[in-house]
Amino acid sequence: MKIKFILLACVVVFGFLGGCQGKLTKNFYKHSCPRAESIVQQIVSQRVLADPRVPARLLRMHFHDCFVRGCDGSILLNSTATNTAEKDALINLNLASFDVIDQIKAALENACPGTVSCADILALATRDAVSLQYKRSLWVVLTGRRDGRVSTAAEPPLNIPTPVMNFTQLKQNFARKGLSKQDLIVLSGGHTIGLGHCFLFRSRLYNFTGRGDQDPSLDPTYAASLKTQCPNNNNDFTSFVEMDPKSSTNFDTLYYSNLLQNKGLFTSDAALLTNNDAKNAVKQLLKTERFFNAFANSMERMGVIGVLTGSAGEIRKKCWLVNS
Repeated sequence: MKIKFILLACVVVFGFLGGCQGKLTKNFYKHSCPRAESIVQQIVSQRVLADPRVPARLLRMHFHDCFVRGCDGSILLNSTATNTAEKDALINLNLASFDVIDQIKAALENACPGTVSCADILALATRDAVSLQYKRSLWVVLTGRRDGRVSTAAEPPLNIPTPVMNFTQLKQNFARKGLSKQDLIVLSGGHTIGLGHCFLFRSRLYNFTGRGDQDPSLDPTYAASLKTQCPNNNNDFTSFVEMDPKSSTNFDTLYYSNLLQNKGLFTSDAALLTNNDAKNAVKQLLKTERFFNAFANSMERMGVIGVLTGSAGEIRKKCWLVNS
C-alpha cells in the first residue's frame, strides 16, 4: 500500500511535468559519453565570448521549447514540404542561435554518435550560456531527455505566453504547464538579458486603448526614450531595444529594479505589478542571491516539463531533422 501511495503521489505532483524527475539524472552521459557536458560547455563559452547575445537567445529558445510539447527539442526542427514547424510560427520567427545548437550536436555526434539528445543539448547549453559570466553553474540540469518527432506551427500560439497578456492570463498559462505564480514572477526575470522587438510593445507607446494614447502605467521618461528608438510605424518589424536598459547582457536583478520604476518593457512585465502578492515577490527578488536561488528552482522545474525518456522519442542525428 505504501509503494502504491508513493507512485500515486509521483503522478499527482509531476503529472504536468511529464513524469517523475527520477527518469532524468545528473551526469546521465557519464558512461555513454563522458565528455558530453564539457563539450557543450566549451563550445558555448566560445560562442558567448564571440556574441554576448547568445545567452538571451538560448534562454528564450529553451523556454519556447518547453512550453510546447515539453522540453523535447521540437523547437529545433525545420519545416518540411508537408509541415510547417514550430520555429516558423509567427511567435518564434525572431528566435536565433540555432547554429550554436547545431555546432554542439555535430561535435557530440563526432565524439559519441547517436547518444546525446538535442533536447539535453539545449537545456545544458542554456544553463552554461547564462552562467558563463559567473564562472559557475547557476542551476542544475538533469539529463536523459529524448527528442520529439512532432513540431507544428499551430501549437506555439496556443501555448507560449505573449507580451500582451495580463496577470490572470499569465498565471493560467503557467498553471497549464504545472508552474506556479512564483515561477511566473521568477522566470519573467529572464528579461534581464536580451532585446525586445518594437512591434511587440509599440501599442503601449502610441495606441494603448485604440485612441492614440500611451500606456499610463509606463514611466513617461522611459516611454519618451523608447519612442526615439521605436518609430510609430506598424510596418517596421526590425527595430528593437534592450529589455534591461544598459544591462541587457548581464544576468542580474536590474529587471526587477526597473519594473518597480514602471520601466517594464512589455505589458506582461508591467502585469506583475497589478497583483499585490506578485508585487511583493518582485521586491524580494531585488536581492541577488534570493533571485539566483529562485531562478535555479524555477528553471529546474521548467526543464522537466513533458520530457520524453526511456524508449519514447528518439536521439536525433541532426537537431533540425527527425531520423528517417
